[in-house]
Amino acid sequence: MKNKLLLPLALLPVLAWADCGAGAKTVFACTTKAGKKVELCDAGKTIRYAFGKPGAPEIALSVERKRASTGQWTGVGSPSYTVNVPNGDTVYTVFWGVDRNVESLPVEAGVHVYVKEKWAATVYCSGKKPILQEMEDIKLPAEVI
Repeated sequence: MKNKLLLPLALLPVLAWADCGAGAKTVFACTTKAGKKVELCDAGKTIRYAFGKPGAPEIALSVERKRASTGQWTGVGSPSYTVNVPNGDTVYTVFWGVDRNVESLPVEAGVHVYVKEKWAATVYCSGKKPILQEMEDIKLPAEVI
């Protein structure tokens, strides 16, 4: 009996990190140059953000939908999308953008970290692995600039 219980418990962190789970939609996912994963999930009433090594996220947040915000491309200039996930004095801004005027430039995507409204770090997605981006038209409050 003990052995049957240990295996499912050991798999919980891996399963939780594998995807957004039932009833949630992955709206952004990428792998960084350091092999860490950035993941953003729309779970209906909440927005979930996770960052870290597959199977062992360093950060895993779930915030009420009304607390998150988004920046959506307005059709002018180059396409870019953001989702901001607050956690106390820290805000994780997941971003994706491309320069539509210069085809040779790669997509720029990742997460900016702001602490007390000041930029603290940016982690970029690796250009060598696929980036899943479905932040367009996500129903969240507009970010305040």
